[in-house]
Amino acid sequence: MSGERLTIKTPDGDFFAYVARPAAETAPVIVVIQEIFGVNQVMRDITDGFAAQGYLAVCPDLFWRIEPGIDITDQSEAEWKRAFELFNAFNVDKGIEDIAATIDQVRGLKGSSGQVGAVGFCLGGLLAFLTGTRTDADAAVSYYGVGIEKHLGEAEKLAHPLLMHIAGEDGFVPKEAQALIHQALDNHPQIEIHDYPGRDHAFARKGGENYDAADAEKANARTAAFFKANLA
Repeated sequence: MSGERLTIKTPDGDFFAYVARPAAETAPVIVVIQEIFGVNQVMRDITDGFAAQGYLAVCPDLFWRIEPGIDITDQSEAEWKRAFELFNAFNVDKGIEDIAATIDQVRGLKGSSGQVGAVGFCLGGLLAFLTGTRTDADAAVSYYGVGIEKHLGEAEKLAHPLLMHIAGEDGFVPKEAQALIHQALDNHPQIEIHDYPGRDHAFARKGGENYDAADAEKANARTAAFFKANLA
């Protein structure tokens, strides 16, 4: 397992992705979709973790259109301020186009089995949901996605399995939004939703203020089982 850089090509320009390779010569790919802090150590560690599970893991730099190479943490007020500036400047539609370009490219990457899953956190949780509805990804996982309630009509386009993790006390996804998500998606044949009562946003971010080891482990085990079942 080793980290490397991959150049993703789009009609609008090129950007980089962080890549972690598994021990196996050929494996399914998992695209790891960043939070609002860029491709930082947390995202690289998660990417490395999927490689350790046997996947070819790729984390694209989705903030490249604003500023390439953003790598900040959640540990200072200044960094939080910068993160929200990036979040507000981010174009979701272009972000999904960049994820689609990443998926297309990694399907043919050396060592790829051709199957591609996606997993996203926070902003990436929304993007993972939209990756499921707007791209040909074979499976997607959303951790505490922010703003999904505004895009629920897109669920009718979902052709592949989607797993969702929702924090019961998420400060960025109010109870009303959670209710709308459940109302619209609970009976969708491709969607599996798990709630984590008492947990706040980013409960699976190691080192974060809201990190909860037990529920992070539970969510991650469900994610591992989901990808094992849906990616050959």
